[in-house]
Amino acid sequence: MSSRNSARLVLAAALLIPSYVMAHVTVRPAEAPPGETVTYSVRVPSEGEVATTSVELEIPAGLTVVSVEGAAGSYELKKDDARTTAIAWKTNVPPGERTELKFLAKNPSTGAELTWKAHQRFQDGSQADWVEPKGGKRPASITVLKAAP
Repeated sequence: MSSRNSARLVLAAALLIPSYVMAHVTVRPAEAPPGETVTYSVRVPSEGEVATTSVELEIPAGLTVVSVEGAAGSYELKKDDARTTAIAWKTNVPPGERTELKFLAKNPSTGAELTWKAHQRFQDGSQADWVEPKGGKRPASITVLKAAP
């Protein structure tokens, strides 16, 4: 293989890595105090050539959803008795763009972290499930529960 072809391969790989890192659904902040009420932001990108049409975020045990930003009908709260177990947003995120969806929630008083499992659905009917452990192909976002100094 020529040095020119090697350089092209390295450049192509370097260009692909950032798009994968930016591609998954993430929840912010990355750290939050236990027992506090926090505004969470769900960042949803659409990479490739297909728009995102909806996102469902599973709510970790112990977390209490207080409110969700958005117009009536733009989201649905899924419940098990009185506890909200998921928020499903209807959205339109064109290819190459992203959006942020927000909600207010009270963190549990105990525990080390919140694992946010997300299910992203696309206009062509396909789905990406961001539910794997850190280091997986499609990792779930994590918020570390950490007391303020």
